[in-house]
Amino acid sequence: MKGKNIAIERRSADGKLERLPDLAAELVRLKVDIIVTGGPLSTRRAKEATATIPIVMAQDFDPVGTGFVASLARPGGNITGLSTLSPEISGKQLELLKEIVPKLSRVAVLGMSTNPGNAQSLRETELAAGALGVQMQYLDVLGPKDIETAFRAASKARVNAVLVLPSPVLLLQRTQVVELVVKNRLPAIYSQREFLEAGGLMTYGTNFADLWRRAATYVDKILKGRTPADLPVEQPMKFEFIINLKAAKQIGLTIPPNVLVRADKVIK
Repeated sequence: MKGKNIAIERRSADGKLERLPDLAAELVRLKVDIIVTGGPLSTRRAKEATATIPIVMAQDFDPVGTGFVASLARPGGNITGLSTLSPEISGKQLELLKEIVPKLSRVAVLGMSTNPGNAQSLRETELAAGALGVQMQYLDVLGPKDIETAFRAASKARVNAVLVLPSPVLLLQRTQVVELVVKNRLPAIYSQREFLEAGGLMTYGTNFADLWRRAATYVDKILKGRTPADLPVEQPMKFEFIINLKAAKQIGLTIPPNVLVRADKVIK
C-alpha cells in the first residue's frame, strides 16, 4: 500500500561528528535493508559498520578517491549513489570570485582537512589560483573553535576574498561564518545555498535537493532486487549559481552585469 510499505529509521549526529560510528552501528543492529548517507563522513562510518547492507550515497565529493567504490561505472561493493563533482567546482568558484573582484590577489580558502574530498578540492583550487595569478591561503577549520582563529589569520594576511570548501563544521556554523565575512567586508563564495539563507553573498555548486531526489531511485531499484555493485554512480545533472544582492550591498560590492545575467537566481 502506498505510503505504508517502507519504514524509515532516521538518525542524525546533530553536528556531533564523533557520534556517527555509534549511529551507523545502531542501524546495522536494527538490520535495516538499506542505509542512505548524506555525506562522505557518514558514508565512511557506514562502510566501517557493514560490508553487506547496501549503502546509497546521496552525495559524495569523490567516491573513487575516497575508496568507497572501485569505479563510477562499476562500484563493485555494497555502496553506490551520487557524486557531487565538488573538487572540480572549487576551481570554477575561484574564477567567479575573480570576476566580481578583478583586483583579487589573495584569497582565504576555508576547509576541513579530515573531510573526505577536501584534499581534491584544495588541489583544484590551487590549480585555478595558479592560472589566475591569485595567492591562496588555506585555513583548516576542524571545529567551531577554529573559525574565529581562521578569520583572524585571514585578516592579518590581508586577503581580498573568501572561498568556503564543503565542510560539515562550516555548514553547521554558517551563521557565524557569514557574520565574520560581513564583519571583515569580504566577498565570499560557498558550495551550498544554506549559506545564502544565512545572508551569504554567492553560491555555485551542485543542486543537492536534486541529488536527494535521485537517491530515492537507487533505494527503489535496490528494494526491487538490484545490487549496489551493479548500479553505476551517477554525476550531478543540475547546478546552481545564486547571488545575494542584499549581501553585496552590505559590503559595498557591485556585481558586474555579465556575472548577474548568468545567475540562476538573484536575491534582491
